[in-house]
Amino acid sequence: MYTLQVNIVNTSTNPLPSYATAGAAGMDIRANLQSPVTLQPLERNLIPTGLFIELPDGYEAQIRPRSGMAIKQGITCLNSPGTVDSDYRGELKIILINLSNTVQMINHGDRIAQMIISKTEKAELVLVEQLNGSLRGEGGFGHTGIK
Repeated sequence: MYTLQVNIVNTSTNPLPSYATAGAAGMDIRANLQSPVTLQPLERNLIPTGLFIELPDGYEAQIRPRSGMAIKQGITCLNSPGTVDSDYRGELKIILINLSNTVQMINHGDRIAQMIISKTEKAELVLVEQLNGSLRGEGGFGHTGIK
């Protein structure tokens, strides 16, 4: 199996992002905080990680919510999945929102998101007068029903 090498700088005291299990697609990312952050219901905050990455050309990092935080605490990531471009060199920061009806705390070292490294493709857009038809046509937004 091919393993992609990604350069990373870690200015936090947390361990490097890692895969929790052998079959995990995403690496857990932890909060790098001087003091706990309180999230009121419907409040959002930008949480630093202390991580800086250098992705190879043709790759992106996708930042996604952790399912456990979503179901247990009602916390998820906004702008999800967030895209980290290969030419970005700033600190990875995670936009968290509390969708629960109770106050939630984020502490230093909490696993707050997961990062997936994925190949990207560049597209060349071709301006045409009309598109080829398909069986689906313009159907969207649940047009096939729920059952």
